[in-house]
Amino acid sequence: MEFRHLRYFLVLAEELHYGRAAQRLAISQPPLSVAIQQLEASVGARLFDRDSKGVRLTPAGAAFRGSARALLQQTEDACALAREVQAGEVGRLRLGFVGSVLLNGLAGWLQAFQARYPKAEVVVVELNSQDQIDALLREELDLALIHTDRLPPALAHRPLYSEPFMCCLPESHPALPRARGKAVSLASLRDEPFILFSRKGSPDYHARIVEMCRELGFYPRLQHEGRHWLSVVSLVAQGLGVSVVPAALQRAGLQGAVFRPVAEAVPPSQMFAAWRAHHDSALREQFLALAPPFGS
Repeated sequence: MEFRHLRYFLVLAEELHYGRAAQRLAISQPPLSVAIQQLEASVGARLFDRDSKGVRLTPAGAAFRGSARALLQQTEDACALAREVQAGEVGRLRLGFVGSVLLNGLAGWLQAFQARYPKAEVVVVELNSQDQIDALLREELDLALIHTDRLPPALAHRPLYSEPFMCCLPESHPALPRARGKAVSLASLRDEPFILFSRKGSPDYHARIVEMCRELGFYPRLQHEGRHWLSVVSLVAQGLGVSVVPAALQRAGLQGAVFRPVAEAVPPSQMFAAWRAHHDSALREQFLALAPPFGS
């Protein structure tokens, strides 16, 4: 049995006339007659009676019609679903992200994607960069938004955006009256206790900040570590030290923390999208294609 046999059967069952049915199907009558005979042989029952009075469904044909219609509809639905999956219009995307990207427009990105592809589902989870890398390798995430491009060979990546680092100080810090809203020298903070992002949570990012300080002639005196950026800023706000954080954190709205540009020329904070290499996903590519113009 072929699906065209079902289609031919349903058209003939509606028209009850071989000529009109063949015209609707854009074929001649002989192929239609042969297809119906083949279908009846496959089903093992006569589906139509044809005599001088015309064409009629047999009781077997009438019983077969409902199931044939449902089967053909299921087939068409399955084909439509396959096309939508291939086009990245449906499916489930498991997305990991670091906290700073939430302050850089992730919510709007998600809303734009859901409006464009309402049949797609995006499940989001906040994790630090290292935990996201591990989750990708365990195939627990489909896409990760992370602060590092130093990845295992099994992962691929592309840059998303960069933003400046800023000095994050308690509002009572003595350097602030002198700064008056202007840049603060990172080198001037050499004797301060530092609060940094956890080495375990994002070893590459932790190393970047330490290297930034080293190039200015000092190693930061590490006082505390946080596994999330908001934890780092919160500790600073409580007067427990100073930090260097991505500019997006100044939009967190935490009272007690003040942000100032870094006076020295330092590399920017970078954000990358990462996924499993050699794992094609139209849904992932559609999501990335709608990434907002960060920093605009």
